[in-house]
Amino acid sequence: MATDALRSLWAEPRPTNAPDRRPREWALIAALICWSLLEVVLRQDLAPRPLLLLAVLAVLGPLLWRRTHPLVAVAVSFGTLTIVDIVRILTGSQGALPNSISATLILAYALFRWGSGREAASGLGAILLWLALTNVADTTSLADSVAAYGFFLFAAVLGAAIRYHTKILIRDIDQAKAREREQLARELHDTVAHHVSGIAIQAQAGRAIAASQPERALETLAIIEDAATRTLTELRAIVGVLRATQDTEFAPQPGVAEVEQLATDGQTRPRVEVTLSGEFDDLSPAVEAAIYRLAQESITNARRHARHATQVTVAVTGDADQVRLTIDDDGSAAGGRAPGGYGLVGMRERASLLGGTFHAGPAAERGWRVEAVLPRTGTPR
Repeated sequence: MATDALRSLWAEPRPTNAPDRRPREWALIAALICWSLLEVVLRQDLAPRPLLLLAVLAVLGPLLWRRTHPLVAVAVSFGTLTIVDIVRILTGSQGALPNSISATLILAYALFRWGSGREAASGLGAILLWLALTNVADTTSLADSVAAYGFFLFAAVLGAAIRYHTKILIRDIDQAKAREREQLARELHDTVAHHVSGIAIQAQAGRAIAASQPERALETLAIIEDAATRTLTELRAIVGVLRATQDTEFAPQPGVAEVEQLATDGQTRPRVEVTLSGEFDDLSPAVEAAIYRLAQESITNARRHARHATQVTVAVTGDADQVRLTIDDDGSAAGGRAPGGYGLVGMRERASLLGGTFHAGPAAERGWRVEAVLPRTGTPR
């Protein structure tokens, strides 16, 4: 397990969303320059001026590209500081480096925040080498040495933590977008496809009776016009929601009450009868919308695939803990009906997301039965 984790960290790529914050970078550098100048003026225990200048430049310069080239920034900064410490050790120079070089903590953070796994491992080696030489050059105590290592390791861990938190956040956003696309596809399938299917069926009927019964053909054209108008209205509503960026007024989702509107008269084949029984007052909005969409899609499937069907019966029953939806048609079972396709898959997913069950298949005597059972308080998971 540990080996797999280390291998995963080693293969971690560099993030691609590094921001460009140049004004803040220059403000940070200006603040560090002022800090360094104050130390030079106020402190008397500093190393010789050339070494101080080299150490300050080693910290200030690489800060500008710590996000785009984190390993290069760490290598230049800590490499230069390592050379400064080697010179101090070999020449026996007295005096400490300015406290402003503690800004190298930013580089340690940036290395693990913006670098790849290989860059972070290589850069960490350069940082630890410099810390070891600094302890020798300044002859620090054990407590100070442990504190120095602790600060740099904390900066590295903080960078890695924020990196993975951002990665998880981006992944969650991508998953939310994927769920929105699936929901949009389901809504388009359940609404627009329902009306378009009805238009196609009515058009076929109109062609069949146009010559012998022109009056009935005109009635069919009126039905087609009404269905096309409703389809355009729903399409415009969906497109309006997609285009709106703020203050969008969302239309209420259809519910159990709207299931009755799916019923048809005897002029449309197959005829749709709807029966509601039980209590539906405290249903969650998600369950109500699911009941309507499942009924709508089942009717559409019956019209498309139920051969010689004359009637579709929709029954919705509200019990104490659940709602049961049953759709039966009297179509011919010859040839069967494929259980696949996006319609049945979408209905099964819709019921499963609410903690319910879904079944579709041939009825015991004749036709096809769709049955869904949903909890009254179901919420999308």
